Amino acid sequence: MRFVKMHGLGNDYVFVDGRLTNVDDPAGVSRLVSDRHRGIGSDGLIIIDPPDDPANHARMRMFNADGSRGEMCGNGIRCIAKFLVDRRITEDDALRIETDGGLRRLGWSRGADGRVDSVDVDMGPPTLVVDRIPADLPGLESGATAIERAFEPEAFDLDSAIMERTGIASRLTLVSMGNPHVVIRCDDAEAVPLDRVGPVIERHAWFPNRINVHFVEVVGPGSVRVVTWERGSGPTRACGSGGCAVCVAGVLGGWATSPLRAMLPGGVLDLRWSGDPADPVMMRGPATEIFEGDIELAGTDRQEANP
Repeated sequence: MRFVKMHGLGNDYVFVDGRLTNVDDPAGVSRLVSDRHRGIGSDGLIIIDPPDDPANHARMRMFNADGSRGEMCGNGIRCIAKFLVDRRITEDDALRIETDGGLRRLGWSRGADGRVDSVDVDMGPPTLVVDRIPADLPGLESGATAIERAFEPEAFDLDSAIMERTGIASRLTLVSMGNPHVVIRCDDAEAVPLDRVGPVIERHAWFPNRINVHFVEVVGPGSVRVVTWERGSGPTRACGSGGCAVCVAGVLGGWATSPLRAMLPGGVLDLRWSGDPADPVMMRGPATEIFEGDIELAGTDRQEANP
């Protein structure tokens, strides 16, 4: 299987050109290639397929490191723009990429080497109604939203020691950017024990399709620091759709302004949102190619590979 490894702010994926290669077991292949000891090493697998609508440029199929399917990946879709333009599959200024979370429109710019280095993405309007996240929180009726919604720390296995050390606020905001996100503020993002609390929140009964988890430290009105536990992959260096969800949560909660700089472990995302739920969230960030190569899949045990 021919592949290209790329990343957006350290959120790395193995990309396969679905026009040329048929991946017959994408969940198993994602588990295999994502393994950082026995595979290529990545946060998942992204297949770049021909679009369903010929008016568009490509379709993105995204699989997490555990083999589960993801609806949307903000860092991954920027890399798709780089893949398409750098390989001269298209040089259109405005790209349209189909995803399981809806159609996304992208613009791009070249660096000094003539290759794409920065991509702007229209991530579409956020979804705030809990039924469509989806989420089922106690006390919330169908059609409600969860903006700075209070919760009991014990529900997420957050004991007093963690709360005191990190300053986690016992309020959450739920946003979908085509995929589900929970945003929780804290005083010290780097002190949050992601490996402990991330899996608990991701798989909590309130979230039937699991959820991406973001802890946010407010640095200033237009700047935040974010750490992420990504659904199906664990702690990641960056999450593009998550950065958009943080921007929405901050504007609605009154603790951040737009434009917003989200400082992630892997770098900075620039985000904009008007505050109108009908308006799209705009994201700008880099896309970087690491290397390309071939991997032999025959005879490998895709079930046993673990992220």
